[in-house]
Amino acid sequence: MQPSGPLHLGNYLGALRQWVEAQNSDAYYCVVDLHALTLQIAPETLRLNTTDLLATYLASGLDPEVCTIFVQSHVSYHAQLNWLLECVATYGELSRMVAFKEKSQRQEGFRVGLLTYPVLQTADILLYEPDEVPVGDDQRQHLELARDLAERFNNRFGETFRVPVGTQPKVAARVMDFQEPSRKMSKSISSPLGTLYMFDEPDDIRRKISKAVTDTDGEVRYDWEKKPGLSNLLEIFSSLGGATPQEVASRYTRYGELKTDLADLVIEHLAPMNERYRQLLQSPDELYKIAQRGAERAADVASVVYRRAAKAMGLT
Repeated sequence: MQPSGPLHLGNYLGALRQWVEAQNSDAYYCVVDLHALTLQIAPETLRLNTTDLLATYLASGLDPEVCTIFVQSHVSYHAQLNWLLECVATYGELSRMVAFKEKSQRQEGFRVGLLTYPVLQTADILLYEPDEVPVGDDQRQHLELARDLAERFNNRFGETFRVPVGTQPKVAARVMDFQEPSRKMSKSISSPLGTLYMFDEPDDIRRKISKAVTDTDGEVRYDWEKKPGLSNLLEIFSSLGGATPQEVASRYTRYGELKTDLADLVIEHLAPMNERYRQLLQSPDELYKIAQRGAERAADVASVVYRRAAKAMGLT
């Protein structure tokens, strides 16, 4: 994940919680600080955000004794493989990426990195030869690019990369903005009431959920086409509570009661993480010791894959 600000509920439900569940399977998780350079971000802010995200990873349940946690820029093979893959990717396929189209429209004089960062994301993936990549719904196109570039490279230069497969949660793969349920919850778009952050205070969580946009007919029903705001809340409830969105809907006749119970559920689920997160931030040096050990382990794996790819392309 990118250290561009605090994580929101969509980041957690769509990806981070999957990471925790999958961490026993020789898993690698990095803070992608190089990606954050595509933004207008002050150096000190980037450093603070990187520290914050390391703490968030650990607070969410990632265990450095079980999985590998590191900072992207600490493993130079990410940037090195990125260049090899940029020489395989095409301008056309990068310019068609939905994220590029949306972000470039919001940035005057956008950086070239905004166009090419999906190739770096591909390098992030392919270096560790994954069987599966847990992603949120908004990252599916980027994962397809990674698959395309891996297959193209293999066809041109011989079998080099494992072609990854994405996995997604059954519900809440894309959590929508509480105020504009037609678009996903986002760190990059300011939406004070629409974005619920992982470590919001309980009163803020209640306020944001209580003010979440629904509709006017009053019927509690799971229906994305006609009731996107309500369906968004039902999926969050389902993801945290275990029942299907339809089963959750059947328990309620009023939106207010559903929102109250959902707020209680979210607060209960996030509270232990919030406490752990604040404890971890008291010892940033320990966070970076963990990240350094992780980077050493990651580099051992990434170096093998990078050298194989470089040799395949003719580099000596």
